[in-house]
Amino acid sequence: MSVATIPTDSQLAEAFVAAAIEAGQAILAVRRKGYRAERKADTTPVTEADRAAEAVIMAHLRRIAPDLPVVAEEACSLGAVPSVGGQFLLVDPLDGTKEFVKGGDDFTVNIALIRDGAPATGVVLAPASGVVYAGVAGHGAWRGSLVNGHVTERQPIHVRAPGDALDIVASKSHRTPETDAFCGRYNVRNLVAAGSSLKFCTVAEGKADLYPRMGTTMQWDTAAGDAVLRAAGGRTLTLDGAPLPYGPNGTGVEAYVNPWFVASGDLHNL
Repeated sequence: MSVATIPTDSQLAEAFVAAAIEAGQAILAVRRKGYRAERKADTTPVTEADRAAEAVIMAHLRRIAPDLPVVAEEACSLGAVPSVGGQFLLVDPLDGTKEFVKGGDDFTVNIALIRDGAPATGVVLAPASGVVYAGVAGHGAWRGSLVNGHVTERQPIHVRAPGDALDIVASKSHRTPETDAFCGRYNVRNLVAAGSSLKFCTVAEGKADLYPRMGTTMQWDTAAGDAVLRAAGGRTLTLDGAPLPYGPNGTGVEAYVNPWFVASGDLHNL
């Protein structure tokens, strides 16, 4: 791999934003014209919007970082799982497809750079609301708004210190009894359901304190939002207290299944 062809993390973040914006436009175009939801081999839904967005993102990534392998959800679902090294990209072109199919707005475009097992750079775009989040390890995180296809009003974001009661955000489509049991350990002020990687971003911008996930997720579901959260001062830990790891653990698609985890803001004693 030629190091000279790899942009800096901050340059990658800007390139990810541009790719995500174009992918989001493709998703909304499919929504406007109508589509038919299908089922993949794992029974999860997929639409023309997922495939169109992934094609847009892959075209961008081939231009900006041609030497970095890309682990992308829809390609992987068809068996195209690349070999990766210490640096690679994770792409979920339409996270929250269930919400998209239901007509909701809690769906996102996720693009992340993984380095040495951790998310180094990530961008999350919510096409329906026109909100974009970005995080670069060591450089902080920000939130912006899309106006006529351009990002405006970039504001730094940071996790908050908790009060006596916690605000917890949980999966809208994948709540489990184990998640509810975990939440029961805390003095909970609000328990809010949300879809896609926006749960990480809600914690990252200080609007919630915890996001527990006791259920199946894939690394492309979490990497971009996790990058934003970590850059904003938060963390994501497995249930044994280790940082949520990234990179293959085995072969094929199953190598990218996450363990259960808890994403948090300024909390040090979970």
